[in-house]
Amino acid sequence: MPAIVTPDLCDAYPEVAVLEPMFVNFGGHEAFFGPVRTVKCFEDNSLVRQTVNEPGDGAVLVVDAGGSTRCAMLGDRLAEQAAGNGWAGVVMYGCVRDVDELAETELGIQALAAHPRKSEKHGEGQRDIPVSFGGATIEPGQWLYADNNGILIADDRLVLD
Repeated sequence: MPAIVTPDLCDAYPEVAVLEPMFVNFGGHEAFFGPVRTVKCFEDNSLVRQTVNEPGDGAVLVVDAGGSTRCAMLGDRLAEQAAGNGWAGVVMYGCVRDVDELAETELGIQALAAHPRKSEKHGEGQRDIPVSFGGATIEPGQWLYADNNGILIADDRLVLD
């Protein structure tokens, strides 16, 4: 994956949306990008599990977990499945766990925080819908760019000369 630097992208594309600075890098890839796919769920990671078990084809899974800090929605096993299925990354508006293992996983992961408790599993949630958090609405098919400087959302793939 080519190196990306979000400040350079912001300079070249001032119209991009920038998520509020609330996310922390947890994955083995500190910079990642790809077309967006979405899941919306609250304290139930059933759809996250289902989605990361499908081919990612270089996409970024954006999970609107309602900003919950009461349980983790992604751990080492699901992250390994995502990496193995070709996902570029996961942005979790919620928590993750198994952070030492996540740091060794070949996947970009940004989330609000770490939490040791696992989520419920009742099969609840929605997929492939617009989600809103961090001051932006993120739609499937948009492009997400993330690194240690922040997270950008663009309508199309961005190119630096």
